[in-house]
Amino acid sequence: MSNTVSTQNISTAAAHRLIAAGEARAVEIGVPSVIAICDTAGVLKAYTRMDGAALMCVQVAQDKAYTAAGFSMPSHEWHDFIKDDAPLSAGAPAGVDRLIVFGGGYPILIDNTVVGGIGVSGGHWSQDMDVAEAALAAIKGE
Repeated sequence: MSNTVSTQNISTAAAHRLIAAGEARAVEIGVPSVIAICDTAGVLKAYTRMDGAALMCVQVAQDKAYTAAGFSMPSHEWHDFIKDDAPLSAGAPAGVDRLIVFGGGYPILIDNTVVGGIGVSGGHWSQDMDVAEAALAAIKGE
């Protein structure tokens, strides 16, 4: 059928490589983390909660991945996007379910195509970004 549309999603194997690389970085910096990988629909594909990671991090990591995949932009970019726009800054965080506006969520890109999202929670948002970036580096160029 010529009008068929397909969506590329992260594979299970790639999702597990992201988790492994993220866990390695989290151990290296001493920050037990939750790492969530979702597909382009925001559905959880792979997940880990490292020993010692706080319970609240479970939902935050999943929401960071969902935000990044759903808007094709890192979660930390939301802050600058809405900070000078009163209606958006008042309405987006409270009105958009699962929207996270601080660091730790990134879209997963393969050949410049979003195939999912990664979200990390466990430390300060800058540490979460570090862990996510290390994970993404493990599949760069696939």
